[in-house]
Amino acid sequence: MRQALGVNVPNFGPGTRPGVLRGWAETVEGLGFDLLMVSDHVVVTPDVAEQYPAPFYEPFTTLSWLAGITTRIRLGTTVLILPYRHPLLTARMAANLQELSGGRLVLGVGVGWARQEFEALGVPYGRRGALTDENLRAMRLAWRDEEDYRAGHIPIWVGGGSDAALRRAVLLGDAWHPLRFTLPWLSERMDRLAAVAESLGRPVPELAPRILLRLTGTPVTGEGRRAGEGTLDQVMDDLERLRLLGAETVLLDPFCGDPDETNHPETAWHMLETVAAAYTKEHP
Repeated sequence: MRQALGVNVPNFGPGTRPGVLRGWAETVEGLGFDLLMVSDHVVVTPDVAEQYPAPFYEPFTTLSWLAGITTRIRLGTTVLILPYRHPLLTARMAANLQELSGGRLVLGVGVGWARQEFEALGVPYGRRGALTDENLRAMRLAWRDEEDYRAGHIPIWVGGGSDAALRRAVLLGDAWHPLRFTLPWLSERMDRLAAVAESLGRPVPELAPRILLRLTGTPVTGEGRRAGEGTLDQVMDDLERLRLLGAETVLLDPFCGDPDETNHPETAWHMLETVAAAYTKEHP
């Protein structure tokens, strides 16, 4: 089976505005990518702003708009911070987006990390893991209501690399969704995921990773090299190694951390075009 490739589109930063988001959607779908995903924050507190500066476009609103602009590409979150919203609100918005987009939604979820944002929303930071588990169960229960929610099956990708996250992926997710890692780390965590699944008597969930995309003119070496970082040959080799580990879908993340990148999306679009052309050549 051909490995599906997706793109994490920056829905934040000083250069982000409706026309740019439209350009991202048209570019990513036009290049033949299979999935477009966006991030989630509600309050741009100082700890959030260090990594995801304002303005920040809320994911359900943004994806609903992009669903009307696109026709084929799947749409999703990487990752929706579940404790921030009441589970029935999240279930409702997800079910509506699933129906309005023609069944194209993939819901990546996580527990969150920005303590100041939790405080601003009045959500207990120390209970974020338990709240995430409770919310997932409540959402799946709501989606069983075929007369009202009419959600069908919405794939849930569970983010995070801790043992708690692996357990959550096994018990409550369709796939494990690790973010921006080195391949040795992933290999160790995959072994741990298999052990957790065995201990719970459950199947190992699918692997659906998000990797950095940073193309360089010369090879990137050293133990700290993250998957997706380096020459085109290195990136293509990473995709093949991920396929051999069982990743049927890989999300490429071209945002390298500088807010000014959002003012020049053409740089990321060129990298994506390069990877898409090379991948199509290898997998016609």
